[in-house]
Amino acid sequence: MGSLMWLLQWPIRAIVLLIVAWLPLGVEVSSFPIAMLSAVVIGLLGTLLIWPLKLLLGPVWAVTSLGGLISPVSLLFNWAITVVLFGLAAWLIKGFRLKNGVVSAILGGVVYAVLSAVILRILGLDVDFTRAAALITTAPVV
Repeated sequence: MGSLMWLLQWPIRAIVLLIVAWLPLGVEVSSFPIAMLSAVVIGLLGTLLIWPLKLLLGPVWAVTSLGGLISPVSLLFNWAITVVLFGLAAWLIKGFRLKNGVVSAILGGVVYAVLSAVILRILGLDVDFTRAAALITTAPVV
């Protein structure tokens, strides 16, 4: 079910990326195939880099959020990771460009994350991180 869920999310995330490119945020995506490739790359980068980024940002997160007690700080760190992944994908893919550099990465990454989450939740295709991790590690979710 996890692979099917991902396959269903992929074109939706590409459409969300095209919506983000349509908004005046400084994000440019040249075509739907580039948006599809970008959605895959953002997902793969998230899968490969989530733990190193969390380890790198973990000490700062622990101090600023009082070990997770202040949830808005946790949300900001998750968005910071999304912005890094968004910017890295734009750097890697020809046809996916951030006109205003870091500002476009921040605005585009946050809007992409919020729109994706809302649309996938409305469609019933959202997979929270705990369930996704359990699918990967086959560990029971408590």
